[in-house]
Order: sequence, then C-alpha cells, then structure tokens
Amino acid sequence: MKIAHFSDLHYAPGNLEEADRCFGYAVSNAIALQTDFAVISGDATDHRLDAHAPSLNRLAQQIHRLAFSMPVLMLQGTFSHEPPGTLKNFALMGDQYPVFIAERVQQISWFEGQFFASSGPLFSPEELRSVLTIGANVVFTCLPTINKGQLAAAVGAKDAATALGDVLSDYLAAAGQVNRELRAAGIPTVGVSHGTVNGCTTEHGVTMAGFDHEFSLGALFDAECDAFMLGHIHKYQQWERTGRVVAYPGSIGRFHYGEEGDKGYLLWDVSAGDARAELVVTPARETVCVDFDGPPDMARLAEIAASSTDKFVRVRWQVDEEHRQSVDRDAIAALFAGASELKVEARILPVTRSRAQGISLETTVERKLERWCELTEVTSAPLLERFQLLEANDAETIAAGILGGLDTLAPMQAIEAPLLSPESHSVPVDDELAVPDATVQTVSAPSSWLEDDLFAA
Repeated sequence: MKIAHFSDLHYAPGNLEEADRCFGYAVSNAIALQTDFAVISGDATDHRLDAHAPSLNRLAQQIHRLAFSMPVLMLQGTFSHEPPGTLKNFALMGDQYPVFIAERVQQISWFEGQFFASSGPLFSPEELRSVLTIGANVVFTCLPTINKGQLAAAVGAKDAATALGDVLSDYLAAAGQVNRELRAAGIPTVGVSHGTVNGCTTEHGVTMAGFDHEFSLGALFDAECDAFMLGHIHKYQQWERTGRVVAYPGSIGRFHYGEEGDKGYLLWDVSAGDARAELVVTPARETVCVDFDGPPDMARLAEIAASSTDKFVRVRWQVDEEHRQSVDRDAIAALFAGASELKVEARILPVTRSRAQGISLETTVERKLERWCELTEVTSAPLLERFQLLEANDAETIAAGILGGLDTLAPMQAIEAPLLSPESHSVPVDDELAVPDATVQTVSAPSSWLEDDLFAA
C-alpha cells in the first residue's frame, strides 16, 4: 500500500501562500503517483480560522482534491493550532472517498471503501476477530494530541510530564499485542500520532532531550506498527528497526527563518512486516539568514544580495546603544530590493556605567578615595594629602597656611629677578615686586543643621 503522509501544513493568513503552494504541489504529486491513501498527522491549520477566512477555503479545496482520488485520514494536532472541533468540518470535504477525522485515541481499519473505528482505544476482542475474519487493507493506531491540562489535573502538575510518557507507553505496548496479530494475518499496521520523540532534532538543529516529551523511540517501536507516522516536529527524520520505520515528514513548507533541511511529504510503501519512506521535496521558499556580532558588513551584504533575488532574507546584528545610529537601514534595504522579503533585526546592547565598582566594599574613606582613583586612573597621593589636611585642620588654619606659602614666593622672586636679562621683562629690573596685602577675616561658622533643634517652635 502506498500512503502519502503530510504533516504540519499550518494554513493561516500569514502562511497562506507558502502553505498552499507547497501542499498544492504535494497533493498533485500524490495524485499523479496514484497513491492509495493520504494521512495528515496534525496541525493542518496554524490557529483558529474564521469560516470566511481564505486560508480555510484553500485548505478545504486541497482536502477535497485528495478525497477525489484516495481516502483521507486527518489527525487532531496541537490544540493551540487546531482548536478541538476544527477538523470536523473537513469530514464534509469527502468526494469519491471519505475523510476520517481522528480526534480520540482509537484504532481504525479500512476495508472495501469504508472506515471502521474501534469503540474504545483498541479493538475489543470481538472487533479484532471481525477484522481478522473479514480482513482489512490496513489498520491505523491513532494517538492524537493528549490534553496535558486534564492529565495534570488528574495526577498533579508536578507529575504530569513523566505521567504522560508512562500512560502513552502503556497504551502503545497494549496496541502492540493487537498489531502483532494483525501483522501475522498479513494486514499492514500503521501508527499515526502528533508529539515529540525524545532525542529528535528540530528544524533549527536543537536536540529535544528531557523528561517532558511524549514519546521514546522504544515506546513507539513497542506499538509493533510497520510504519509509525508522526507530526509536530518540522524537520524530516526517520528511524528504522527490523523493517519497521518511525518518521517525521517535517512541515510542508518553510515557515520560519533559519530552518534546516528540505521540506516535503513522505511517500510510504507499507506491507505487513516491512515499510519504507521517501521524502518528496516541495518547492518551499528559500531563506537566507545573515548574523553579525557587531555592525553589519556592507561589503559582505552586497555579495549576499547579488545571489538573493526572490529569496527571503533576514539580517541581524548587535551594537551598543551609542553606535545604533551608525547602521544605515535604508542602504541595507536598497541592497536587497530584489528579495521577496527583507527582515532586519537589531539588538541594541545597553551601556552599563559604574561610578566606582567595589567602592562600597571599602571600610575607610581613605580606601574609598584610593579605589576611586584606581578606577579613574587618577594619581591618589595629592588627593589623599588634601583630604588629610581637611580632616586634621579647620578652615582658618588651612587658609593661613596657604597664604603663608604665598608670602615665601616674594623673596624667591626678588632673588631670581637680577639673574634675568632686562630685555626679558616689561618692568625695570630694579623695581621691587609688589606683594599685595592679605588679611584673614575670621567668621564664626553657623551651627550645623545636625545640631539644630529641627522641631523647635
């Protein structure tokens, strides 16, 4: 059985052109290859869509095109992207074949043009006997997005992350017992789910490792499905074990800057006991990301712009706030005038000024002053001398000392004057240097406000 596996279409006003161009190409390709079945493993929409939204209409047209050529199974994805109930409308888009909406944990068989769903999470013994007796072209084990909020309310928020993994592992192990019987009877088995595999890689090259992810590879292979079709992670990747394959097709198009790898859908060839998956690349938009640790290099940008016609370009840089005006945004925009889109992002680094780092840790005023001199590269000795003078004497004594120093300058100048040539002075040599009279007036200082009675009447 050939199955076309699409995921993460993310139809929305902002993604419409990219999503519809890529998904439209994938639908046409799957129809041309006469694929037997179509699976969409979640996040067909990017958020809640109004009934009159063009993106909803375009997605409905593509689903209708698929249903004209093959049966379609759509899985509930992330609730923030596909609010519960959204997908029910697509069940009405069937044509020659039906569209089945998998909104709960269940198993589904396809036989003679009809879907048959289990009443519970797994086929009951009676339902399984019926499937084995009548036969089926394929059986799907569907595991849509689990409501973590309800799980947290049941087991406690602290244990919700690890409890979810335990619950899903138990279910997949139980499904494995059913799928082994189906595979022994020659019926292909396919798992479909939406979530994160511990250890997978995102479209930005980040490894998802931790205890809060839905699946481990061991748990997925325990489901004993020939093929396990996943959604949610936007990068194509797959794992194989004894002929069974687990894979993400990635998103149908490139919706963010910096995404790695090709975009497309998976063309599966599934039989009982064996599965293979091949990525069919879609015409996703090309993005160019340029980052500078400092002001942009205009020469380098000019080289990149020459080969970026019709591409989506993002230029990022970081500068301190004192140099933010040194970047000419208009010049960058002019370089990339031929690009499909230009996005510029500047990170402005605030300048932090410290008056005297560590000064508060010093215990004496002298040490605080020395610390300030060290940070400002000022010679500390003259300042410390004047500080000690202020600390040891009153204003009258300091002033008298300074004036006394001025008095000593007069005899020194009189001695040095005859040694100088007459031509070097504008006054006669025998004139005595006049020394102004200086007197010190003592004024009683007002009492400090610290000594006043601030509350006196």
